Amino acid sequence: MNWSVMEWSAVAIVVVMFATWLLSLVLKNASIVDPVWSLGFVIVGWTSALVGDGDRLRVGVILVLVTIWGVRLSAHLFTRNRGHGEDFRYKAMRKKHGDRFWLISLVTVFATQGILMFVVSLPLQFGIGIVGRSTGWAVLLVAGIAVWLVGFGFESIGDAQLKAFKADPTSQGQVMDRGLWRYTRHPNYFGDACVWWGIMLVSLGAGGWAYLGILGPILMTTLLRRVSGVTLLEKSLVKRRPGYPEYVRRTSAFIPKPPRN
Repeated sequence: MNWSVMEWSAVAIVVVMFATWLLSLVLKNASIVDPVWSLGFVIVGWTSALVGDGDRLRVGVILVLVTIWGVRLSAHLFTRNRGHGEDFRYKAMRKKHGDRFWLISLVTVFATQGILMFVVSLPLQFGIGIVGRSTGWAVLLVAGIAVWLVGFGFESIGDAQLKAFKADPTSQGQVMDRGLWRYTRHPNYFGDACVWWGIMLVSLGAGGWAYLGILGPILMTTLLRRVSGVTLLEKSLVKRRPGYPEYVRRTSAFIPKPPRN
C-alpha cells in the first residue's frame, strides 16, 4: 500500500471542505455542501490515481465508476437545490446557534462530512494504492461492476422519476409511489449504497489490506439507512404528506421488495 495515497487523499478532502465552507459563508448557504459531497469523492479518486501505483486496469475501472457516479449526483443535487435557498436542516442550525453558526458549521457540517468522506472513500484509496492483484480479481471486478450498475440504475432512474413526479402539477401533495418507488421508499439511497459496495468489490481485487475498504460501504449504508438518509427525511415527510404513513406500511424502506397489501 502506498501510504501517500491516504495522506494526499486527506489533504484533498481538507482543501475541498475548507474551501466549500468559506464559500458557504460568502453565499450564506451551507447547503452547497450537498453537491460538493459527491464531487469530493471524484477528487479523492483522481488525487489517489496521481500518487498511487496500483494495477492500471483496476485503477481505471474505479476512476470511471466513481467519476460517473459523483459527477451525475453532484449535477443532480446542484440543479435540484438551485433557487430554493438553504436546506431546512441548516436553517434550523443557523437559527439555533445565531452568530456562532459560522464556526459551528465548520465543525459539525464541513469537518464532520470531510471525516466521513475519508472513511467512505477507503475503497478508492486501497484499490488505487495497492500494487498487484489478488486471487479471483477478475471475478471481483465483474461482480463489482455488476453491483455498481444496479446501484447507479436505481439511483439515477429513481431521481429522474421523482423529478418528473414533482414537475407534474397533478401530483402536488401526493406521495410518490410509482416506478421504482413502488418497491422501495428510497431507490436513490439504495442505489447509492450499492454503488459503494460495487466499488469496494472492485477494490478487493488489489488484495492485501484492501479488505479494510469494507468500512466505506458499511459507513455509507449506515448513514443512508439510519442517520442522515431514510430516518431524517421520513420524519419530515410524515408531517408533510398525509398519505405517507400508509405508504410506509406497504413499502420497503430500503431494499426493493414487492409492496405489501
